[in-house]
Amino acid sequence: MRQAIQNLEESKIREVANAGMGRSDVLAFWFGESDEVTPDFIRQAAIDSLQRGETFYAHNLGLPELREAVAGYMSTLHGKVAAERIAITSGGVNALMLAMQALIDAGDEVVALTPVWPNLTAQPLILGAKLRCVPLRPVPRGPDRGAWSLDLDALLAAITPTTKLLILNAPNNPTGWTLTRAEQQAIVEHCRRTGTWILADEVYERLYYAGDTANGSAPSFLDVTTPEDRLVVVHSFSKSFLMTGWRLGWLVMPPTMTHHMGKLIEFNTSCASVFTQRAGVVALERTAEVTPRVVAHLKTCRDTLVPLLQAVPGVQVAPARGGMYAFFGLEGHGDSLLTAKRLVTEAGLGLAPGNAFAPEAQGWLRWCFASKDLQRLEQGVDRLKTWLRL
Repeated sequence: MRQAIQNLEESKIREVANAGMGRSDVLAFWFGESDEVTPDFIRQAAIDSLQRGETFYAHNLGLPELREAVAGYMSTLHGKVAAERIAITSGGVNALMLAMQALIDAGDEVVALTPVWPNLTAQPLILGAKLRCVPLRPVPRGPDRGAWSLDLDALLAAITPTTKLLILNAPNNPTGWTLTRAEQQAIVEHCRRTGTWILADEVYERLYYAGDTANGSAPSFLDVTTPEDRLVVVHSFSKSFLMTGWRLGWLVMPPTMTHHMGKLIEFNTSCASVFTQRAGVVALERTAEVTPRVVAHLKTCRDTLVPLLQAVPGVQVAPARGGMYAFFGLEGHGDSLLTAKRLVTEAGLGLAPGNAFAPEAQGWLRWCFASKDLQRLEQGVDRLKTWLRL
């Protein structure tokens, strides 16, 4: 077996979850998903497809009607996005891996902004790349205490003509940090000069609460680039359509890249399942019935949880600008993994350890606030406070 695979770290999030799975007394907030099921009309579209016998292969790049639907959806947010730039994938994770397989050779230099969901830093290592991480930093004091911020100069200095790929996730999992339009423009202009590709994970784009953009979504690299730029954007149905288990996502890429991506999909998954894609078409057709309600509820969840956490002595946290997480520092508890495991066994509270996302997030914990029942969030804070008093 390849040494790179043997060297991969197991998911610390899974390690904590495995310690608490099967326990009915644990309030689980460790995974990045809502506890609300997919809307019934989306599920029914898949059922109808199965009843019609649509159990065969599809085009590598996805059903034409889904690619057109995705293109139309993206165009409403970012101006014209042609269907020839779209590939349908078997989830956002698959989309990320396909993009990296298409762009990275062994030995290539990759820069990633961290803390970040660990798949984004593991995938380049799987492919034999040389990974360099540039950290966000928590604001230590003032009204933004607990928020994470970007040192743009440090990031740009790390990207040189030898940098093949820059990986960015914004809105960010786990910190809730989001790029500004000006920062995106500066990054794009710099990467044009260095010849560096940008891989933008924008799956949380619609889960945005700042209210400072015309379409209500987070700033996107698609708004400051041309179709020919060295940019690949990853999206997923998981978060804003309540479809985590469906494993359906998409890529937006330069049109000259799409045919070759179809070849790569053939050698990975062949295609996404037809009945899943039918559900995706309906999800996009009826977006207005799903996503605005999801975003409004998640904002209520955030605004319920964060003030409660801010009132806990020793907690450092700020409201996330985007995403579905409260990321908080816990004074006096420097080992995040140990703390998270203790919270499961001693308090019945399931959170993700900060060091699962980067070494600089040691001492922090991620709380997914996507809860159908707001009282679960309140109960969770009560359990945290009780445990801290032990």
